[in-house]
Amino acid sequence: MGCGSCSTGGGCSPAGCKSNGSCLTNGCSKLDVYDWLSHMDMPTNYKPFSIVEIKFKGSRKEFYLNNDNIYLENGELVVVEATTGGYDLGHVSITGELVRMQMTKRRVKEADVTKKIYRKATPADVDKWKAAKDMEWETMHAARKLALTLNLSMKISDVDYQADKTKATFYYTAEGRVDFRELIKKMAETFRIRIEMRQIGMRQEASRLGGIGSCGRELCCSTWLTDFKTVSTSAARYQNLSLNTLKLAGQCGKLKCCLNYELDTYMDALKHIPDNVNYLKTEKGEARLQKTDIFKKLMWFSYPREESWIPIPIYRVKEIQQMNKEGKLPEDLGEVVEIETKPVKILDYENVVGQDSLTRLDERSRSKNKNKNRNKNKKQNVQSSAAPNNVPRQGIAVQPKPQGQKPEGGNTNPNPNKNRNNRPNRNNNPNRTGGNKGGQQDNDKQ
Repeated sequence: MGCGSCSTGGGCSPAGCKSNGSCLTNGCSKLDVYDWLSHMDMPTNYKPFSIVEIKFKGSRKEFYLNNDNIYLENGELVVVEATTGGYDLGHVSITGELVRMQMTKRRVKEADVTKKIYRKATPADVDKWKAAKDMEWETMHAARKLALTLNLSMKISDVDYQADKTKATFYYTAEGRVDFRELIKKMAETFRIRIEMRQIGMRQEASRLGGIGSCGRELCCSTWLTDFKTVSTSAARYQNLSLNTLKLAGQCGKLKCCLNYELDTYMDALKHIPDNVNYLKTEKGEARLQKTDIFKKLMWFSYPREESWIPIPIYRVKEIQQMNKEGKLPEDLGEVVEIETKPVKILDYENVVGQDSLTRLDERSRSKNKNKNRNKNKKQNVQSSAAPNNVPRQGIAVQPKPQGQKPEGGNTNPNPNKNRNNRPNRNNNPNRTGGNKGGQQDNDKQ
C-alpha cells in the first residue's frame, strides 16, 4: 500500500509516483521516525505498550489506544476513532517502547489518550478514503471562490477530509481575525458536511504544502522539522551574512529556520573575538576594521588612503587595544599574517563515455548555414545571368541587336523571312529553359 500522508491528498499510490510509497520525494518520508529499538529482543514476559502513534495528512500525529492488541507494523493503514464522531484513516508511524519515549518528549500522559484503534483498514475503507481525498482539491477552490464573494481577507491553503466524508477541516492564513460565520453557512449548504476552520501561520502553511528550498532540498519543515523556533536578524549578523531579505527569507516569507543551525558554533567562536574594535591607533595612523574571519581568528584592518587590507591575529589586536587604553601608540600594526594562496588546479576531463563534444550541435548548425548561403549565391548568380537579353541561353544562339538601328515597320522579329510553320515545337524543345512572358513570341535562331 502506498503512502497516503502526502500533502497532495492522493498519497504516493501507484497512480502517482509509481513507487508504491517507497520513494523519498513528494512527502512520502514526511516526518518519519527511525525505530532504533526494532532490532532489539524484548524479554519473554514483556507486554507490548498499548499506545500507538498514528500519522495523518500533513504533519498531524496523534496517539491511540490499541486495546484489542492488534498486531501492527509501521506503515499499515488502520481505522481509528475520530475526535467529533465517526472514524478516520491513518498510517502507523511508531509502535512499542519508542511511543513511550515520544509521549515523554511531547509531554503527553497515558491518561490523556482516550481514542481507540478500531481495526486494520479493509479495501472498502481504503476506496472510500481515497474518494474523500479526491474531493479536497475541488472543495478548496470552491471555498476560495465563496471567500472572495464575501470579501474576506483570508487565504484557504488546504482542506483535510475525514475518511467517512462527514467532516472537513479548512486550514487558512490571515493577518488578523476573520469573521467567517457567513462563510461557514454557505459552505455547509454547498458541501453538506460538518466544517471546521483552523487558522495556521505562514510556516505551518509551508510545512503542509511542501516545496524545494534554495539549497535544492525539500523544506525542513515538511520533512523532519517538528517545532518552529524564533529566528531573528541577529543570527544573520553573528554569522556575517548580508541582510538581504530575498536571500534570508524562505518560501513562507519568514526568516529561514536554517539560520539557527550553525548559530551556536558561531557564538562559541565569537567568545575569543574582542568586542568594540572599530579602529586601532598607531603612529602611522588609525587602522579601521574591515572584516573578521571568525574561525581563522583573523581581523583585517586598513589605513586611510590605502587600498590594501592587513590581516592581524587576534592576540595582536588585543595587545594594541590594551596599549591604546594606556595611551601608548605602537609604530604600526606589527605582525602580519601571510595568507597562502593555493594555485588553481586545471582539471583535464577525458571523454570516457564516447560522446561527442559539446559544440557538435554548433558545428552542424554552422555547416547548414554555409550550405544555405551557397545555395542563395547560386540562385542569385543564375538570376543575374538570365537577366540581360543579349546573353545567350544554354544551347540556344541568339543574334545580338545592332546598337542604334531599329527594324523597319516596327517588327521585332530579327528574321522576318523565316517561315513560322517550320519553327520547332516549344514543348518538345529540350534546350528551352524559360517560358513565354506576356504573350511575347520567341524566335530562335538556328
